[in-house]
Amino acid sequence: MLRLKNFNTKISLFILITLIIVGCNTTKRVPNNKRLLMDNEIYVDDKKNKDDEVSSQLYQKPNSSILGYRLRLNLYNLAKQNTDSLYKDKFLKNPAKYNRKAKWLSKKQVNRLGQSFWNKGIHEFLKKTGESPVLLDTNSTKKSIKRLNSYYFNNGFFDVKTDFTTDTSKTKKVVLKYKINKGSGYKLDSLKTDIATLALDSLYKLRKDNSFIKSGNQYKTSDIDNERNRITTDFRNNGVYFFQQNYINFDLDTIQTNKKVNLKLNIENQNIREGDTSATQDFKIYKINKVNIFTDHQTNKNEIKVNDSVTYNGFNFYSEKKLKYKPKSITSAIFIAPGTTYSDFRTSLTSKYLSNLRVFNYPSIQYSVDPKDVNGLIANVFLIPRKKYTFGASVDFTHSNIQDFGISGNTSLGIRNVFNGAETFEIAFRGNVGASRDLSNPNNNFFNISEIGVDSKLNFPRILFPLNTDKIIPKTMIPSTTLSVGFAKQRNIGLDKQNFTSALSYNWTPKRNTTIRFDLFNVQFVKNINVGNYFNVYRTSYDRLNEIAAIYNTNSENVDLDGNLTQEGTLNFIVDVLTENTDILPEDDEYKTVLSISERYVRLIEDNLIFASSISFSKTSKRDIQDNNFYVFKTKIESAGNVLSLISNASKEIINQNGANTIFDVEYSQYIKTEFEYIKHWDLRRKKVFAIRSFFGIAIPYGNSNSIPFSRSYFAGGTNDIRAWQPYSLGPGSSGGIFDFNEANMKISFNAEFRFNIFGKLNGALFADAGNIWNVLDNVEDEAYQFNGLKSLETIALGTGFGFRYDFGLFVVRGDLGFKTYNPAKNINNRWFKELNLSELVLNIGINYPF
Repeated sequence: MLRLKNFNTKISLFILITLIIVGCNTTKRVPNNKRLLMDNEIYVDDKKNKDDEVSSQLYQKPNSSILGYRLRLNLYNLAKQNTDSLYKDKFLKNPAKYNRKAKWLSKKQVNRLGQSFWNKGIHEFLKKTGESPVLLDTNSTKKSIKRLNSYYFNNGFFDVKTDFTTDTSKTKKVVLKYKINKGSGYKLDSLKTDIATLALDSLYKLRKDNSFIKSGNQYKTSDIDNERNRITTDFRNNGVYFFQQNYINFDLDTIQTNKKVNLKLNIENQNIREGDTSATQDFKIYKINKVNIFTDHQTNKNEIKVNDSVTYNGFNFYSEKKLKYKPKSITSAIFIAPGTTYSDFRTSLTSKYLSNLRVFNYPSIQYSVDPKDVNGLIANVFLIPRKKYTFGASVDFTHSNIQDFGISGNTSLGIRNVFNGAETFEIAFRGNVGASRDLSNPNNNFFNISEIGVDSKLNFPRILFPLNTDKIIPKTMIPSTTLSVGFAKQRNIGLDKQNFTSALSYNWTPKRNTTIRFDLFNVQFVKNINVGNYFNVYRTSYDRLNEIAAIYNTNSENVDLDGNLTQEGTLNFIVDVLTENTDILPEDDEYKTVLSISERYVRLIEDNLIFASSISFSKTSKRDIQDNNFYVFKTKIESAGNVLSLISNASKEIINQNGANTIFDVEYSQYIKTEFEYIKHWDLRRKKVFAIRSFFGIAIPYGNSNSIPFSRSYFAGGTNDIRAWQPYSLGPGSSGGIFDFNEANMKISFNAEFRFNIFGKLNGALFADAGNIWNVLDNVEDEAYQFNGLKSLETIALGTGFGFRYDFGLFVVRGDLGFKTYNPAKNINNRWFKELNLSELVLNIGINYPF
């Protein structure tokens, strides 16, 4: 270990010295008559300003750096320039060398060497990956002055004055210093309006209290732009179909106003063209007279042929072939109705809802003035059906601690518009065959393990419920119902679980970026068939028992010829220890270890019946995929076992030897579970983001249960959690993660990550993860596992590290390297900074960002 540490120290020292040497030569590629821009310093009213929004106004910015080190510039400086000329010059100056090479290589091959990776490719890579030096350009500096002036002018500082100086005290380097004198800010005073169309003037006055322009506020061009957008949106959502933003303009008066701005809002009449002449007229407020829906429109056809049509609740349906959709299922997704006022919002909501049906491609909605009514519009909705059937298949080759070799396959079938009501049905079949040397194989078959499964899902674009829910959950909330059923069966895979699942879920969106999911029921039935394979799966538990048995086992029938515990002998040894038929006493650590393994064995081989209901709420402020300044809040509450408890009591089901009620000879789970998660991202500009996440979850057993099913419990560690630990390896509490799969019924975690761009599509991150899992109010009695108030927060683990991410556009590949900074499993005096070395490094690889 000492040698390894010395080796690591030498490597680190070598890398550090190399970086220092390279970093000292940042001006290597700077011409003699030029200067490298080292920094932009901005002084506003003689005070240094570090506001990113202000600095973003500058045209020229220094070379990028990572914690002050200009990595990309130094990579560029390492590259040789004009490699073709250098290669040729090498042989022109030394013809003998060229002739010697040409004797054992052809002349053509010698010439090709100039295009090789070491002669040219590596230097092209360094130049492409690196960043050429940013040289001072006075023209760009003058443009920056103008932009800074505009920035402050647009924020109400109409008397702003800007200048710059240069610091050239260092050879071939320069620091630009921008000096800004803002002057006094101008404030808004009066607002007058001149709206030519009386109907628009009335609309404006109805909602003028929502104006972004407030008397007494400092003038900002952004407020003017926002007000222009607000007025345009308001008019177009209230029937003014032909209104455009360019009809709005503002006049500013600052003459003799004592640093105040008087505004005048002007909205002109509509411009119309009649032949070669133009004229103006009052804007009209339009209503929808007709809604025509073409259910099988083809984009490559100019003509619209109609062979089938129907009218339903005022909506006209047209189809080139026989109409395949129930009119009600389509009209429930259309918010443009005859007799209503034209609205941009209802148009976009209709497009969104129709797309959400997953039966049509993105629809086309077109409007035209009704020739019979100058104040009316005809809405034509063109729907392009997707393929009714979709099919998919995949094959994977696998290897795990259970399978030496495995082949898995998946096939899926999707059917759209199943019952002619825009429903979608999906069914997927999965199978796996594999080989394992650890399992009994009396027939000597190569493939001695297998798994089959089927999952199906039926989606309705509405709330499927016996009572009418339209008043509670109107169609504007885009409701849907999903019924899912699944079954899986294993043979010689793990514990050979037979698994049945089913759920009925309702989803709706009460507000933009807010979603609610209500699971009326979520059923999971798990039955373990091959419990004798337990210690082949949970090898850590077996290895620990085997170590103890090597010292304390007293029954020779428990071990094989090599002295290792057999599967049956493992259980017998546990019984011997717990019944004190060995030299291990209850106060010994070995006894506690065997007891914990025994309890975990009983817990993980138990069959489960979970009948739960839950409601989830999610809200985010994220506007689009480019938004890096947002928050996400999620919460969920789940209750299980209450319905089954009523059924069990009514049917007088048998109480088993553990004192628990059963249904189908299986103890059903009874618990209540709740979770909270909050995520916040701050955009620090220049491709830098600071992100945090906090999570709290707890599941409390009661009634028929004294523990939480494994599938509903919490674990810690892994690529999206506490990254200095592998999945399931942290906790519970200070226990040290001694099992293969460590889990508990309470979890607290906090994550923080600073993300930055290195170069191109390669990004980096520095992170800190804190958290742990604990047992609380269940059947675990060991204090090391339990959460016992605020004192237990001492066992919150802390992992720190760094990571790299490569952005492929559609997804991000991520690698995180974590160090155990505070490990609660260690002795209390050895928890901090004892594992900050490469041998303890944990690598987690994932897809996309962790939060």
